[in-house]
Amino acid sequence: MLRLALPKGSLEEQTLRLFKEAGLEVKRAFRDYNPIIDDPRIAKVKILRPQEIPKYVEEGYFDLGIAGWDWVNETEADVEVIADLPYSKQSSGSVKLVIAVSEDSEIEKPEDIKPGSRVTTEFPTLTEKYFKKLGIPVDVHFSYGASEAKVPELMDVVIDLTETGATLRRNRLRIIGTIMESTTKLLANKESWRNPEKKKAIEEVRTLLLGVIEARGKVLLSMNVPEDKLEELVSILPAMKKPTVSKLYSTGYYAVETVVPKNQVNILIPRLKEKGAEDILELGISKIVK
Repeated sequence: MLRLALPKGSLEEQTLRLFKEAGLEVKRAFRDYNPIIDDPRIAKVKILRPQEIPKYVEEGYFDLGIAGWDWVNETEADVEVIADLPYSKQSSGSVKLVIAVSEDSEIEKPEDIKPGSRVTTEFPTLTEKYFKKLGIPVDVHFSYGASEAKVPELMDVVIDLTETGATLRRNRLRIIGTIMESTTKLLANKESWRNPEKKKAIEEVRTLLLGVIEARGKVLLSMNVPEDKLEELVSILPAMKKPTVSKLYSTGYYAVETVVPKNQVNILIPRLKEKGAEDILELGISKIVK
């Protein structure tokens, strides 16, 4: 039913992992750009450059695609953004399109860039719009990659994506401004989104993907608690809403379950034990569907 476009390159490994954890494993041979997903909702899968995906989704070649918000804006694609998928390497899940100059440059902010400066970027549309808004005419050069290597010998300014800024710093570049922040988006063709049958399938796929993202970084804690310790223990226990509490058969104990951030577990478990919790189990979670 659905034709799906997935990104190759820096997002590829993480995207394939996300789909596998969602129960939508992408099965492919080495360098195969036409994999399959064994699911009745997915009829066709292509792995393409993320730069191309927004326009292909807009034009109806695909019903559903994944690409960065940066590429949606750069290509000016008219698509339906149906979900934010913050699953890039950094905890925030976002990257920034930044303006950088040589660390030796006297330029401190974008407004200091001189008219006629040479600017290298893989994002000419966004770059031209940005400098037009600033009222600074610049000479924009499209870059086929390794943009940071061209400053200062070939270019004066680079506009590039970064997660941490580490690559720019390694190349003796200094960030002086940010054009936009971008996260990975789940995109739908507008006509497909208006089709009731396809919309239902798209929403189901979205639910599975978001369920995996929601579960990342969380664990299920299960424990047994004496009745006289229950209220005090529940008072310190984090939960998505409220902990699940049920009385154990023919005992003075209650079973307590709750979902907590994994980065709190090592501090929380000793406190729970001090408050009377016994038989504490920490369990991984594959999906959380709200």
